[in-house]
Amino acid sequence: MSNVYEERATMIAAGELQSFGPFGREHCKNHPNAVNLQLRQLQPASELWSSDGAAGLVGSLQEVTLQEKKRECWLLRKGSSVDSDEMEYDEELYAAGNMVIWSKGSKSQASHVYKAFTVDSPVQQVNLLYCIPEQEILEKTVCIVQSSCVNVHSVTGKDFISPLPFQVSNLWPTKFGLLLERKNSAPDASQSPPREPLPTVFSMLHPLDEIAPVVCRPTGLFEAARVQYVSDSTMKIVFSNCEPSIVMTYDTVQCIHSVWALRKVTPDEQSTVLKCPEQVDTPQGLMPPSFLTTHLRNVSRMDSPGSPFHCHALHNQNRMTSSPGLHSRTHSPSISSMAALSRSHSPGMAAPSFSVAARFNMSYHSSSPRGHSFLPSPNSTANESVLVPEMEPIVPDLCIEQLWSETASSHREMSCQASKVFITSDLCENKYLCFLVESHQQLRCVKFIESNNPSQLIFASVATIPAKDAAPLQDIDAMLVLEANGSLVLYTGVTRVSKVFVPGLLSPTFSLSNHVTHLSTPMDSVSTPAKATGRHIGRLEEVAMPSPVSELRGSTKHHETSWLGDYTFQQSVPYIHALRDPVSSRVTLELSNGTMLRITIPEIATSEMVRKCLQAVRFILPKETAMKVLIKWYNIYNAPGGPSAHLEWNLFVTCFMTLMGYNTERLGWTRNLHFEVPLSPVIAPKKARPSDTGSDEDWDYMWCSDYHRQVVFRHACGAVSLESTDTSGCEESLSSTPALHLDPSAPLFPHIPALFYVLHLLYEELKLDELQRSGGRSLVGLLQQLARDLQLEEYIDLYWRDYPSFITTFKESCIIDQAQMEQMQRPSFLRAEPPCVFSWLSSCLRGEEVAPFPYLPGICERTKLLVLSYALYIIGDDNATSVDVSKYLAKLSAGGFVYSFYIHVLYLGFTLKDLESVPFGVALPIRDAIYQCREQPCSDWSEDVCLLIGRQDLTKQAHKVTVAKGKATVGLGLMLEAPATTEAEEEEDGMTDLNQDVISLIWSQDLRVHEARRLLQSSRPVRVSVVHLPEVSDHEYIEEKENKLLQLCQRTMALPVGRGLFTLFSYHPVPTEPLPVPKLNLTGRAPPQNTMVDLNSGNIDVPPNMTSWSSFHNGVAAGLKIAPASQVDSAWIAYNKPKSPELANEYAGFLMALGLNGHLTKLATLNIHDYLTKGHEMTSIGLLLGVSAAKLSTMDMSITRLLSIHIPALLPPTSTELDVPHNVQVAAVVGIGLVYQGTGHRHNAEVLLAEIGRPPGPEMEYCTDRESYSLAAGLALGMVCLGHGSNLIGMSDLNVPEQLYQYMVGGHRRTHAGINREKHKSPSYQIKEGDTINVDVTCPGATLALAMIYLKTNNRSIADWLKAPDTMFLLDFIKPEFLLLRTLARCIIMWDEILPNSEWVSSNVPQIIQENIGNPVVSEDLNMETLAQAHDYIIAGACMAVGFRFAGSANSDAFDCLTGHYNLQTCLSMVLLALSMVMAGSGNLKVLQLCRFLHKRTSGEMNYGFHMAHHMALGLLFLGGGRYTLSTSNSAIAALLCALYPHFPAHSTDNRYHLQALRHLGVLAAEPRLLVPVDVDTLKPCYALLDVTYKETPWYEETTVELMAPTMLPELQLLKKVKVKGPRYWELSIDMSKGTQHLESILSRDGVLYVKLRAGQLPYKDDPRGWKSLLAPNVNNRNSEVRTFKPEAISTFTSDAALVSFAEYFCKSSESVKHKRDTLALFSAILYECVTQENPEMLPTYIAIDQAVRTLEQTEMCETFALWQMRLVLELCESRVLQHRLREGAQGRGLLLSSEFLPVMKNSADGTLDRWLTDNSHVLRSYMSGQSLTEDMLSNMLACFLVYHSIPCLSKLSATHLEGSTSFPELLLKFSQLGIPVRALLRLGPLLLGTAGFWTGQLAC
Repeated sequence: MSNVYEERATMIAAGELQSFGPFGREHCKNHPNAVNLQLRQLQPASELWSSDGAAGLVGSLQEVTLQEKKRECWLLRKGSSVDSDEMEYDEELYAAGNMVIWSKGSKSQASHVYKAFTVDSPVQQVNLLYCIPEQEILEKTVCIVQSSCVNVHSVTGKDFISPLPFQVSNLWPTKFGLLLERKNSAPDASQSPPREPLPTVFSMLHPLDEIAPVVCRPTGLFEAARVQYVSDSTMKIVFSNCEPSIVMTYDTVQCIHSVWALRKVTPDEQSTVLKCPEQVDTPQGLMPPSFLTTHLRNVSRMDSPGSPFHCHALHNQNRMTSSPGLHSRTHSPSISSMAALSRSHSPGMAAPSFSVAARFNMSYHSSSPRGHSFLPSPNSTANESVLVPEMEPIVPDLCIEQLWSETASSHREMSCQASKVFITSDLCENKYLCFLVESHQQLRCVKFIESNNPSQLIFASVATIPAKDAAPLQDIDAMLVLEANGSLVLYTGVTRVSKVFVPGLLSPTFSLSNHVTHLSTPMDSVSTPAKATGRHIGRLEEVAMPSPVSELRGSTKHHETSWLGDYTFQQSVPYIHALRDPVSSRVTLELSNGTMLRITIPEIATSEMVRKCLQAVRFILPKETAMKVLIKWYNIYNAPGGPSAHLEWNLFVTCFMTLMGYNTERLGWTRNLHFEVPLSPVIAPKKARPSDTGSDEDWDYMWCSDYHRQVVFRHACGAVSLESTDTSGCEESLSSTPALHLDPSAPLFPHIPALFYVLHLLYEELKLDELQRSGGRSLVGLLQQLARDLQLEEYIDLYWRDYPSFITTFKESCIIDQAQMEQMQRPSFLRAEPPCVFSWLSSCLRGEEVAPFPYLPGICERTKLLVLSYALYIIGDDNATSVDVSKYLAKLSAGGFVYSFYIHVLYLGFTLKDLESVPFGVALPIRDAIYQCREQPCSDWSEDVCLLIGRQDLTKQAHKVTVAKGKATVGLGLMLEAPATTEAEEEEDGMTDLNQDVISLIWSQDLRVHEARRLLQSSRPVRVSVVHLPEVSDHEYIEEKENKLLQLCQRTMALPVGRGLFTLFSYHPVPTEPLPVPKLNLTGRAPPQNTMVDLNSGNIDVPPNMTSWSSFHNGVAAGLKIAPASQVDSAWIAYNKPKSPELANEYAGFLMALGLNGHLTKLATLNIHDYLTKGHEMTSIGLLLGVSAAKLSTMDMSITRLLSIHIPALLPPTSTELDVPHNVQVAAVVGIGLVYQGTGHRHNAEVLLAEIGRPPGPEMEYCTDRESYSLAAGLALGMVCLGHGSNLIGMSDLNVPEQLYQYMVGGHRRTHAGINREKHKSPSYQIKEGDTINVDVTCPGATLALAMIYLKTNNRSIADWLKAPDTMFLLDFIKPEFLLLRTLARCIIMWDEILPNSEWVSSNVPQIIQENIGNPVVSEDLNMETLAQAHDYIIAGACMAVGFRFAGSANSDAFDCLTGHYNLQTCLSMVLLALSMVMAGSGNLKVLQLCRFLHKRTSGEMNYGFHMAHHMALGLLFLGGGRYTLSTSNSAIAALLCALYPHFPAHSTDNRYHLQALRHLGVLAAEPRLLVPVDVDTLKPCYALLDVTYKETPWYEETTVELMAPTMLPELQLLKKVKVKGPRYWELSIDMSKGTQHLESILSRDGVLYVKLRAGQLPYKDDPRGWKSLLAPNVNNRNSEVRTFKPEAISTFTSDAALVSFAEYFCKSSESVKHKRDTLALFSAILYECVTQENPEMLPTYIAIDQAVRTLEQTEMCETFALWQMRLVLELCESRVLQHRLREGAQGRGLLLSSEFLPVMKNSADGTLDRWLTDNSHVLRSYMSGQSLTEDMLSNMLACFLVYHSIPCLSKLSATHLEGSTSFPELLLKFSQLGIPVRALLRLGPLLLGTAGFWTGQLAC
């Protein structure tokens, strides 16, 4: 029987015993494969379905053997996810046959299937890992390995199938992706020709990446570390880990384990391996990559299986090393056929990889004779080896670097490979890598330390533990070891903790019979108060021995019989055979009879208090001691039948004090702890004997123990209630006992002072948490005892002040003599004055100097947080959380621990929820700070901070920003819901997607947007009204109607250009539907019969290809609707390709639009080339302009190549002449300008400069439409050198400005230097230009090039070149339209001089014209027509310049100036465009009326070009439905110059002077600047007042304007700040001094700015004047709000459920609370205050203050916490921060609390204490003179008085000799030194001076 005790004494009990079977096994039975079978089907699914059922069934039944059991495998791991309710759950991956079941289960929820997969061939291995997809976000994936491929399924629904080029023996998940080990075939070693081994380890970082070999860096002894491929076939991987990223390998020849760090390859290592130096003969030598590469590549080329091998001798190695392929795989895996194979999602495609396997020397049919020789096979033909040189090598991705190797043992036993490897840590945070060598029955543990460099680990010594099996238990920092004799032992690190007793399982050391009897002994009844395990134990012990099998009977077919049945016959009892599937603290035991049990190992502590104390103990003690203490505690706490949770603390105190050397039996209060529950004798300090066999002494010891007596005595007490008497008896005997002593030999005795100090700091931490205060009270008992024994009077005084009535119950102290005191290590940080956190905060508030407050890293986090918050806010030290931490916190450092101490953000990890548990006085300054921040927040704070200060509007804003950073958003659902329109005709006009909510707010008064839509729609037939005159025949009448229709069609065809601007970026396409394109309707309806009029009737001549360009524009308009933030991919773009060839032009336009909104970058290069090779002119134009716009200013090489093919001048002189259509060349030239915009690229500038004056060639090439090409070259040159002015680096020899000037004014053509000399030798036979420059061709391009190069440079010398000539002679030489261009160019060079007034406009006209226009007397030499034309064109140029300068500004001066010049007939269109540029996006009514007027004019000279200009103006006016406007950045000006070039086409196919496609480049100048306030509660757009402050500029001072949003903001660089004004909405300012990124990000996401209504306010829409608000001052009763406030009205202010119910239950008078009228009134007033001031979180504070004062009045205070808080609140009111704020009169009030409430409360508290003082002044006097006190009642109030009036402790008082003071001033001086406030002095003065002396002293003052 003693045997039992000994066993129990060193054991702990495992809890929650359950039988275990993998969930997947059960689930698999329901799989359709198993429909006809009793057991699961083991055939590939394909066969099963192909067979007719019967035949397959017979075959499969034969295969089912008992080995089937081995085919199943499963893996359990801890899962945690943020989105599910269960924070923690277990995940199980189960694989059997072809099936994989992924299930989840947790304590509160039964296991359920999460995903189930069935694959085609048996699963060989399955793994869960995080794999990195494209956007660098880790996704959870499941990898299923089959023999020929790996299936990867991600949680988000992506599925990949990656074929394997070789057979895989093992797959290892790592931080970066998968590691694959190649299976080695047997005959590998015995090969006749010696050759390089193939790599054995490969990596796959992403399922679409190629499989790449891994390189290694071994640490060589004799030579430097060499980088090479991992090609040693004797090296096997046995373990891989993610954090830290390591791999463990085993060398099968040398029999040693090594650990390697796994990391990405460095570029040096890549090049080393790929360069491939001289051959090395060692087996680990380098392998020529050429060889490896061919093998891997041939895999991917999938040659016929007939020729599986190449001889590697054929490769030219030198060619290989210089292969350009090294750099080509940087961005994306090259598209090899292997990649193509893996991208095809059909597993059937993987078939050719069978030949692959053969090529990797692992043929599936090893019988073939060619299987293992690497000689060229007879059928390998010569042309196959020609392929070889162009194969690029496969670049390795990962590298393993050796960190540690086992020391080789002298006697090498074979097969000591580790069967299980894991990482574990011990209770003191040391980490170990443990590997189990089963053959030796050893667990080897290597301790490792993480160094500063995370990839480098330092490995220390190896310890071995005898073990048959082991499993780590992460949650409790321990591991479970199965010893050879079958017992379970718990270790932490390499320290043994105890044996583990599994209830209901035989312990192997017992004999059978003995055990059975043991089970029936009554001894077990002791374990009744066990923890939750008690129930399980009880249930298992009802039967003599439970049968774990019976529950599993269904699942295990082999054990039909229950174990109990043949218990008597079985000689061997089932014992634990193995451990598996450890998850947190649970592990599965595999028994020898095949059943499995799952057990839970208990934690080190369940109560938070004990856990914190243990943490503190561990922190301060040396590691070895700490480990001993923790293990000792663990054993006591978890002994079988240990205590229940609420008694855990008592057990802890007893155990802890015993370890310090106290005799807890003798100490009164600790002995009382025992009476609460019988404790097992383990606690008594009896030395446990190490022997395993017990003795009789043990029995005797138990018999005589207190424990036995208590158990017996308990029964007696139960019958006769004697308990109370006995206790008193104990106390009597106690008084007579001799003095108590400590045992100095106890393990913790020397550390008592240090332990006392850390526990005291823990106590201070607990005071800061309302929820843990009760824990603080229990801790005080222990602390006061230690403080008494260490004779620390001040500490006892502090505890007494906190718990006056509780502390007075303790009387005893133990005597520690001097010698023992010297044994203790007194740490330097233990001072006589106790650290008190409340006092520290109080000093802070009073503005005194504060010493740093001590804190324990990792334990006293709340202390740290609050101390630093006070330092930051009250002391106002901005560096408190960064530089000056040490000023405010003194960190304790113990021998054992080194802490790195970071504070990232103020309130790190602190939420409002945590603030609720902070005592109200401490929290008030923080709440105050939060409230101040809430009133005036910064717009760019992070989401967490906004949440903390309670601003939902900002939180939502910040959340949107963070989402946008993470990935492209699909715009805001709330903003972009297209209104459902019912009418069919509305659907097809392409303008339905504008956001009606916002539009109705911007233009709420009228329907101007509908009008614009009506003018721009082109999908309905036009109305053709021709009057039928009687003399006109029917036939002529029909012709007349058709001619009229032809005129109207000129207008219809021009509409899409405007519509594209109108609907810009307003639509998010659905990825599964093609983009809807409205049709271009060129038919008409003639009234009154509404007959159809058609152009195709053949009555009149219609120009051919009339609609080709208009349908291109229609395609662009449709494509521009797509918003840049939409999700568009290559497949969707191709999916939109139309079937019918008529729509090809439309698709071409669609492609260009995708480029303009940036989506064309997603189109695969393959598709781009595919489109270009079709040779369709429009598609080429659209595509080239689109990709160039998408790659604006990037100098992208691949796009440059693409464009160069279409520009003969950029091709080498020897290249074959390609027949590129002229318009495509023009598009390509502009494309070069876009891609190289602003880069000043020399070569391109040189070529483009020459191309402006490209002469016509001999064979009619370059002869048609030369003007548009020259213009394009000029525009492109201008873009390349945009704004560079005279600083063109390295181009001085080109003389760019001079050359352009020459092109502009004419002169001799210069000889062409450079590459294109050859092409221009022979002149044209048709066009006789001679060697002069044809100014008509080159002038526009050169003029605009000069304008763009010198844009905004204010370079006067260049501008003077562009002045209009002022003599009649010269004027005759210039086309009037060139004058327009020159004037425009000159003005935008002199950018800063443009002024928005008529004087400036007319100042551009030369004197000769000004003098003679409108002059009746004119001399004959002047040609008046010329002068008038020149005048009009110059004025138009100046108006255009005003348009560019003030584009998008809606500047009223510019608007007035332009409308004033609006009477010019010829240049009407240009002035209208200038106007709409200024008013872009504003939808100005006057401009709309002008556009409508011109829309109606279709007769006369109103041709296609005029219509295009007018409708572009209309589009700009409503740009993007009012959400966009124009920018005036250099890039935007360049785009507008291309788009608004003032020569519009004469008819719809006219591209002579300007390519029509360029009209759409204006989109590049659009930028979103509409700010839309959205109410954060309703998520609807609303009105809000803004203050917009402009920066100071040379033209105006800093000014602030008030705007009602939604509104268009000015250009952001002009702004200083934008602010949402009160009082309707919470204020919010966006400061632009830090940069405009924040505002830009808001504007780019639909301009949504979240705003929040203040309480009681109504939105402007419902209450424009603000008269309906509940807070609007009522005329009758000004100040009686409180009385007029009805609790019922609360719902109008707040919807917070807590506040509404507070009003319901505490503020309404009912029968029961009649007598408490005043309380109700108070609560109503408080509620009103909180709600109207919008700080409902203050409600608990108000009530707490009220409660504190009431308790004090009733003198029922037994703790002084509430008074401390009151004192802190009052000190905050008097603090400098607040006084300063009140003096400054800053907006808002002083403190959060209402002005009347606090004085009233202070008054009643003062009154109560003063009354006490008058009655009990003698008590206070005797306290201050240091006499001992009696009476409990008095001491309570005394403590309250001392705390409330901040009177320091006795020792301080006596040090300052207050008693000897004679006068009041003297006292005042002494008091101020002590930091006692004046209000305390007024009360203490009379006591100290005697009343008379006090008053005379005061009068003297």
